[in-house]
Amino acid sequence: MNKQVALVFLPSDSGVDGARSIYSEESVSGPLRWFNGTVRNLIKKTQFAIPPLALMILASVEAPGVEQTICDLRFEPFPFDRTWDLVGISVQTGMAAKAFALAGELRAKGIPVVLGGAHVTLFADSCRPHADVLAIGEADDLWGKLLKDLVDGTLKPEYRTETPPDLSRPRPVVKTSLQKNRYFTTNLVQTGRGCPYRCDFCNVHVLNGHTLRQRRIGDLVDEIRRFREDDRRIFFFVDDSINADPAFALELFTRLEPLGIRWFGQATTALGQQPRLLDAFTRSGCQALLVGIESIETASRDAHRKTQNRSDELAGNIKAIRQSGISLYGSFIYGLDGDTLDTPAAILDFIADTRLDVPGINILRPNPGTKVFDRLREEGRLLFDPDDLASFRYTFGQEMLYRPKNIPLPDFIASYSELTRKVFNTGNAIRRGMEAPSIKPAVLLFNLFYAHLYSLSRHDLRQQLERLD
Repeated sequence: MNKQVALVFLPSDSGVDGARSIYSEESVSGPLRWFNGTVRNLIKKTQFAIPPLALMILASVEAPGVEQTICDLRFEPFPFDRTWDLVGISVQTGMAAKAFALAGELRAKGIPVVLGGAHVTLFADSCRPHADVLAIGEADDLWGKLLKDLVDGTLKPEYRTETPPDLSRPRPVVKTSLQKNRYFTTNLVQTGRGCPYRCDFCNVHVLNGHTLRQRRIGDLVDEIRRFREDDRRIFFFVDDSINADPAFALELFTRLEPLGIRWFGQATTALGQQPRLLDAFTRSGCQALLVGIESIETASRDAHRKTQNRSDELAGNIKAIRQSGISLYGSFIYGLDGDTLDTPAAILDFIADTRLDVPGINILRPNPGTKVFDRLREEGRLLFDPDDLASFRYTFGQEMLYRPKNIPLPDFIASYSELTRKVFNTGNAIRRGMEAPSIKPAVLLFNLFYAHLYSLSRHDLRQQLERLD
């Protein structure tokens, strides 16, 4: 009989997985609690519910005598009623406490647990007490060895990737473990890993290295063609910067033109200065891109090593991309070390000038393992215990985890709240949906959802400030 292995994805407590207050959900009025629950369910069925690609990759590793199942806990509780020979939990730092709690419950029932993912790779020592097995590093190669040892009864306490996996080797991803109707799309594609940039608030280059490692273009085209046969919906290229290697991207998307797909992705705003590549994006079916603007303040970009573009290039690049017919989600971080109380007005002017389709107004997340976390800890500016990694959590702009450098905390929360109130309201949502170059209904829904989510943000930030006083 095959060994039964569960691969677990944990939902966050707020934001796109939660749409709930992180402080006082019970204090929210009954009608508003009902509305929050309705929004949570709606989000799952529309914009935000996509499968966990890392678990799709692991579930695609074939091992004789093993059957793998993805358990996406956004949709259902963990199936304790089934017999499991091993449970693998992918651990993100902001979800570590929840991962450890589930691991403890499983182990108490005699079910062995393997922990892996970014948090385990960065902080293996703190994870050992919570697991029978640790998978450290990118697991593409080590997972097959681990599953073979499971079948042979020789599981080791630790499996570690000594060198990054060679992504040029064929590694076909299959989707048989997914329930397709749960997701907005199951067509997730990763063309490579690694990042040549060194933004201090990001851990991609820490986890995956500074060198771009890419899959073979022929393998990617074959995978996309195969995925399209199973699911005709939108494709999502999950690479953090799909245009980081312009020559590679140009060849890939030129070869994808005949397939007639539609796709979303993530890119740097430098795409606006890459006309041949921008044309290839539009011809191959690009509908929308997420671009990391982060800050329009030169001092903030310098302070946090955001060097991909100069501040004076940002607006022109964004306009060029939108003029090509691609809608843009522009992600800002307010509260960086060069920001002042004048920054919100500059952000509002920038959004009005560029006509960004979906602005994202984020608060800095000082992720443990990043340079900015280390610096803020040294400066005594963190608002959580830096030695208790499980106390760090992800929220949708609903909690301050640090003190801004140039703005007193109460003033920052007041200015952030006012900024999000001006950016996200029903009138702006309708206008942006009508003016979007493409996917107008999706742009409208994003903006409407964000109007609700940022109202939760304002509520929780007020709650936090009262607790800090």
